[in-house]
Amino acid sequence: LSNQKTVDQKGVGWTTAVIAGLALVASAVTSGLGHSNTAAHVAANALSLFGYFQAQALIGMTAVFLPPVVMSWTQNFQWTMGIIRVGFLQDVCTWYQRATGGRPSTLLSNLNNISVDVQKRSLDYLAKVAQVVAKRSSDIGATAATQTKPIVVHGIERVGFRARIEGTNIFLTGVIFFMVFVTFTAAGVALFKAFCEVAVKAGWFKGDKFEDFRNGWKIVLKGILFRLILIGYPQMTVLCLWELTKQDSAAEIVLAIFFFVSMTFSLGWAAWKVFRIAKRSVSMHKNPAYILYSDPTALNKWGFLYVQFRATAYYFIMPILLYILVKGMFVAFGQGSGIAQAVGLLIIEAIFLIGVCILRPWMDKKTNAFNISIASVNFLNTIFLLVFTQVFNQPGIVTGVMGVVFFGINAVFAIVLICLVLISTGWALFSKNPDTRYQPMRDDRGSFIKSQTQLNTELDALGATARGNMTQTDYKTRDLDDDDDSFSSGSGRHGRTHGAAGVPLPPSTSTSHRSPSRHGDPPRSPIDPNMPLFPSDGTPRHGTPTGYADSPNHHNRGMYNAYNDSNRSLGYQHQQSPYGPPGSAPSNMSYNRQQNNSSPWQRGAGYDH
Repeated sequence: LSNQKTVDQKGVGWTTAVIAGLALVASAVTSGLGHSNTAAHVAANALSLFGYFQAQALIGMTAVFLPPVVMSWTQNFQWTMGIIRVGFLQDVCTWYQRATGGRPSTLLSNLNNISVDVQKRSLDYLAKVAQVVAKRSSDIGATAATQTKPIVVHGIERVGFRARIEGTNIFLTGVIFFMVFVTFTAAGVALFKAFCEVAVKAGWFKGDKFEDFRNGWKIVLKGILFRLILIGYPQMTVLCLWELTKQDSAAEIVLAIFFFVSMTFSLGWAAWKVFRIAKRSVSMHKNPAYILYSDPTALNKWGFLYVQFRATAYYFIMPILLYILVKGMFVAFGQGSGIAQAVGLLIIEAIFLIGVCILRPWMDKKTNAFNISIASVNFLNTIFLLVFTQVFNQPGIVTGVMGVVFFGINAVFAIVLICLVLISTGWALFSKNPDTRYQPMRDDRGSFIKSQTQLNTELDALGATARGNMTQTDYKTRDLDDDDDSFSSGSGRHGRTHGAAGVPLPPSTSTSHRSPSRHGDPPRSPIDPNMPLFPSDGTPRHGTPTGYADSPNHHNRGMYNAYNDSNRSLGYQHQQSPYGPPGSAPSNMSYNRQQNNSSPWQRGAGYDH
């Protein structure tokens, strides 16, 4: 039965695309404004919503006999896989294939001579028609004028045919749209950086607006590009692996291998970096959140892989990537068997659902509920998909009713998700302090994330110095997540400024490779400025230093400084006299007095003048 209506509406696709894009933009803006907690929640929900849309599209790409309402509903989400028809783009894809030795299909251009049937759910219907599955329309291009038997398209080719895209152009269309998406996003970030600089100079907004972004916009851009790779990974996995089975042309095969290998390697390497950084943080600070969130370079570059999870579940991005890869392989390589695809997807979704229910890896209860609900619906969809394969030999009316139920459940669920994302996005954009809507994270990431440029009170400043926050120059140059250039490894191109335990070393040690201070340079203090009132070498000081309890004469100050430097150079071997050999104390004291003019014991006690 048919009412001559369809749920395949362009408005649905455009609406879902705009909402998902708006949520991602809102998360980026709120992050630039310093509302890290809100940005993390909005980004996590937006990515989950986008992943749900992609899961709907993958259902439509399977080679299963789908009811018409299911085919039409899943077609609304094929834009997430890059299946978007643009007239001139199809001409470009056809030209490229011919130029690289391929034979483009002519199925859509010969519809007057060829009868094409989109694969139906009814086995009785399929028994009445010739089972001529279009491996590629190039096989029938030469005989298009004499073709009398209907051609049945299924799976990915069925999706392309419904979108009016030739089967040989599907792969290139998806690749081109992915590259356009990445290029326009990168250009948008660069233009926004230029706008911010012009706006600050023109006085349109305050100089501290988007200051973190303006200081480290290149690192932020790298993180955004990695995030786009993660978003497009399901799409490129399916299309690239499917292209290897179709082999439209040699150049397209090379492109498929390049994109699949490069994206898989990039995400795998990034996940491994996050794992290494978190392990180092645990071994040094007993908390994975310390380095993952206190280092702005690591957070902006690799944060897309772990901010949506709680700090102790930083590793969960690895199962996520494996889940996407295996799921894409079943869809791409299983185009010849709908039953194999349905069973494989059912097992994958069941394992994933059980895993997330047990681990609950996301950042808080609401985000866990959001994502577990999506995983539950995806698992339910695979059960419907298995029923659609007719493996249970149910009557056709049962399959039709289940198709309507499939549409109803997913339509309602999609509306609920969209409303939740819209509410969080609106709150992030229009609230003066959107972080008040969310509870602080239990992993204390907020105490590590707070930017040096967003300090409002003395307590904030004290917390920043206790954390050892970096200056803007360090933000630009230091890469703390790198194995050989980080405070966590105790080495770096900027000098060894921290010990193996992560404690800042004194200037006399950290700058030992430099020449002594020249005349006119400001005096150096033996205390690291990031940790005031605490010894920079990590050793305890008991009692008042010798000579400071009585009077602040210069001779005692020189003796104390000499004592400190002697202890540092000799590893605190107290049997060595701090005054040096006879006759040398005055010169040593004078030199140390010049080197370490200001001591923490002098500050606030009248010794600064």
